[in-house]
Amino acid sequence: MADERLRNTLKVQRAMRDLTQADLAELAGVTRRSVNAIETGRMVPSVLLALKLARALGTSIDGIFSLEPSQSRSAEAS
Repeated sequence: MADERLRNTLKVQRAMRDLTQADLAELAGVTRRSVNAIETGRMVPSVLLALKLARALGTSIDGIFSLEPSQSRSAEAS
């Protein structure tokens, strides 16, 4: 089974709605630092937080997050 990684379009989804990180944080009830950490991939949100973010953006969780295959080491070496 291939390893998978989390694909995150939170920054794009937020920008499409002309929201700042602070705006989204307020709508979702979290800190701006949390939104930033998720957008930069330093933090993976809990299911509860992902639901709150999706609701704040008017979309589904899979509209923001998805799994994609990660490149294998042999593919990177090619």
